[in-house]
Amino acid sequence: MKPNSRNIVRHDGVITRTDRERLLGQRGCVVWFTGLSGSGKSTIASALEEHLVRQGRLVYVLDGDNVRHGLCADLGFSPEDRTENIRRVGHVAALLADTGTIVLAAFISPYREDRQAVRAAVGEKEFLEVFVNADLATCESRDPKGLYAKARAGEIPEFTGISAPYEAPESPALVLTTDKQDLSESTVSLQKLLEERGYLSPPGLES
Repeated sequence: MKPNSRNIVRHDGVITRTDRERLLGQRGCVVWFTGLSGSGKSTIASALEEHLVRQGRLVYVLDGDNVRHGLCADLGFSPEDRTENIRRVGHVAALLADTGTIVLAAFISPYREDRQAVRAAVGEKEFLEVFVNADLATCESRDPKGLYAKARAGEIPEFTGISAPYEAPESPALVLTTDKQDLSESTVSLQKLLEERGYLSPPGLES
């Protein structure tokens, strides 16, 4: 979406992103968890947040349910509204990453095109797409809110995996197979990914 006025000009401050990252001793990035409802996205994001904060890292979780209470409260679940939901969240994530924060975004985000738009907003090097992969039967068995049952009964239209499509990532940075891996294994895999990509080191000191 383009600004609706030619008078809107981006303003860069004196303090740069690199300045903030050096202050924090880490590099800002967005870890984007995508997968079906019940695959474990929010659970993993919360566990990783706790794990990293204990190491003294600045981390923030953006969760799909939470943003629909405020930032995206006006949106439904049509394909168009899903796209707008992810567009808004993607730009918030990009702003947070610019502060040097490690952002953990947990969203079904079923469309590849929408996730690619977030990648473009955040920056190719700062965007890590993580596919939280669990088969449909496993996701349904976990279903704490009973959403799958409601969807199969026709009570929830356009429910991803039942009456709406999910487009799995083609080249994710990491795949977490949560019907085979436990939470601890997933957290260790994510820590390793962040270390390998240099996000847990200040700029210029990447491993």
